[in-house]
Amino acid sequence: MKLNSVFGVPKELKKDENRVALTPDSVKILTEDNHLVYVEKKAGLLSGFSDEMYIEAGAKIVDTKEELWNTANIIVKVKEPQKEEYQLFKEDQIIFSYMHLAVDKELTQNLIDKKVCAICAESIRDKNGEFPVLRPMSEVAGRLAIQLGAHFLEQVNGGSGVLLGGVPGVQPGKVVIIGGGVVGTNAAKVALGMGADVSVLDINSKSLAMLDLVFNGGIKTHYCNSTTILEEAKKADILVTAVLKPNQKAPLLVSEDVVKQMKKGSFLIDVAIDQGGNVETVDKVTSLTNPVYEKHGVIHCAIPNIPSLTPKTSSYAYSYAILPYITKIAELGGFSAIKEIQELAYGVNVFRGKVTNADLASIFGYNHTELSLLVGFKVK
Repeated sequence: MKLNSVFGVPKELKKDENRVALTPDSVKILTEDNHLVYVEKKAGLLSGFSDEMYIEAGAKIVDTKEELWNTANIIVKVKEPQKEEYQLFKEDQIIFSYMHLAVDKELTQNLIDKKVCAICAESIRDKNGEFPVLRPMSEVAGRLAIQLGAHFLEQVNGGSGVLLGGVPGVQPGKVVIIGGGVVGTNAAKVALGMGADVSVLDINSKSLAMLDLVFNGGIKTHYCNSTTILEEAKKADILVTAVLKPNQKAPLLVSEDVVKQMKKGSFLIDVAIDQGGNVETVDKVTSLTNPVYEKHGVIHCAIPNIPSLTPKTSSYAYSYAILPYITKIAELGGFSAIKEIQELAYGVNVFRGKVTNADLASIFGYNHTELSLLVGFKVK
């Protein structure tokens, strides 16, 4: 067993975050290969995993976050470290989680100052240019976006009183989705399954063609520009925005003027909020316990951790997505894995006091340093 293959799974501290990074069955895979896994007490409780389940899987339960961070060289989380965790960072410690650093300069600076290795799960990219760790949470978020919309369209919840699927003789609700990626595709799948009238907007004609093929012509597709956004948003009972640029702030696509022209009692959900959001009127982040607010007669939802609504499903999905990378880190050692596995190297945003992601460096005005210069040789 490599001395640096000591994993720590802390209890998530972000508000309303109910997920856990590694499920007991994933922990068992690591411990059966003789790697050490420390899990903070009750870390998995809100996802349905007891401490006893982790003990049976071979993990060691620790009572405090301080003990866990001090013991483990590789911290595996779901969401970005919170301020109370900054003081626990150690030099050359690997922190693996979603971080969304493009909208969090304070966290970025602390990662730099403490000279940790920050592997941003959302930046891991495969040879096809896809984001395999981001995908499962995007799938969950897209599906939940429509469930939330259907709930808040109910009149008792402040909505217009539209039944999304309609009934014979009555038109169904209209769902408009901006962004035909993973979130948008999964939102369309659920909306269509509920019987809604669905439109998807995107600037990529190939993506629109693929959506048309996947849904066998069951949805409407539109090239995305300011004109089509306005035209479709005015029709929408549910508007889903889900446009992200890797390692950058999300583009602003829906103006306040567009929102003012939407139907009263309609529902708007900005799934890109964890990267800054796509909607001008989304000027505050909401939460699982306070998910919505009203502006210009439109119900706004901007939950940055939507998958935490279904933590058991989401924890399994996240854990299985990261497991191939975690096992490689365990097998090779953290820094060797970064050297040898290009997908993992893409995830490294900060390393030994340097910003190794060019987009992140540009956003905050940091100097950019190629990771290959810091790890000793060119990553494969």
